[in-house]
Amino acid sequence: MSEQFQDSKTSGIHYQLSRLAGNWEGNTKTWFEPDKLADESPMRGQMQTILDGRFIMHEYTGAFGDKPFSGIAIFGYDLALQQFQGFWIDSFHTGTAMMFSTGSKGDHNLNVLGSYAYVTPEVEQHWGWRTSIEMVGDDELVLTAYNITPEGDESKATETVYKRVK
Repeated sequence: MSEQFQDSKTSGIHYQLSRLAGNWEGNTKTWFEPDKLADESPMRGQMQTILDGRFIMHEYTGAFGDKPFSGIAIFGYDLALQQFQGFWIDSFHTGTAMMFSTGSKGDHNLNVLGSYAYVTPEVEQHWGWRTSIEMVGDDELVLTAYNITPEGDESKATETVYKRVK
């Protein structure tokens, strides 16, 4: 293990990622249109460090109305590139696609940008998806995702407020 990674695990960004580990419960709000709440439902998640603390994996279950869904997201920080990276799959939001996301170089906040395609027989549009995770104290997390239209307009898509389960 490199000295740089060991330092990061002890007191740096990988240490910050490890603080996310635990069991979480809360509520998720979902918007399909700006300022028009479509749903608010309970969410449960577990986060655990994997591969000797290199990454944090978030497995979760929830529902949109009465339709259950589940997902997995993995986040890490590439020390060489100095950026967060993420991978996300979900039985509701991502369909059969995988979303890969990256952060801005040097940003020490877990804030990553990915993209997805909206495809119908008539149209193919490419949208952005920005995900942000903020730890509020030791026992509260706010996970927020934003839709970014093909024209570049951004609006809140989901917001999960988690409390740590002890």
